[in-house]
Amino acid sequence: MKTQYLIWIFAFGAILFASCDPKSSESMDQSEGSDSVEETSDTENRPSPLEVKDGMISGKAFKVHYGSPSVKGRTIWGDLVPYNIVWRTGANEATYVELSEDMIVEGESLAAGKYSLFTIPKENADWIVIFNSEWDLEHGHFQYDEKYDVLRVEVSPIWEENSQDRLSIDLESPGIVIRWEKLKLPIVIK
Repeated sequence: MKTQYLIWIFAFGAILFASCDPKSSESMDQSEGSDSVEETSDTENRPSPLEVKDGMISGKAFKVHYGSPSVKGRTIWGDLVPYNIVWRTGANEATYVELSEDMIVEGESLAAGKYSLFTIPKENADWIVIFNSEWDLEHGHFQYDEKYDVLRVEVSPIWEENSQDRLSIDLESPGIVIRWEKLKLPIVIK
């Protein structure tokens, strides 16, 4: 009994001593702070920065969220972005759009809501543009499931002489325009 009592006193004393040691609380504070600094710097230092474009299309609020990769001397079409395979139309998590009201996309109805935006690039044909109800996909096309497609439309790409280093998705006539490298993909939205 005496031995058990001494063990309890020793354990209590060790715990009390450790909790009063200023070095141990400092190191705990530093490790907690460094975790949040890493998280912040990861967000700020993304290789493909997060872009949010917010505006009006035909008098209706429209927003697009996407990761904006750079060309960085790479061959984009048919290599980094293969033909005939679903592409997340950006980098990192899936690109998504928010429509405040029902809209018409390439002549087809699309109800108000949030949708991931995917494309299927084609080498010598119209591209497929896909609006999918699963919009919050942190791994982009790796989580894509065709059964959640709400709308698929065909859009003709335009190949330009000038090259654009960073991917952009802009709200401009005729609705939204995707540009990257020498691609210009205008999607009609009303």
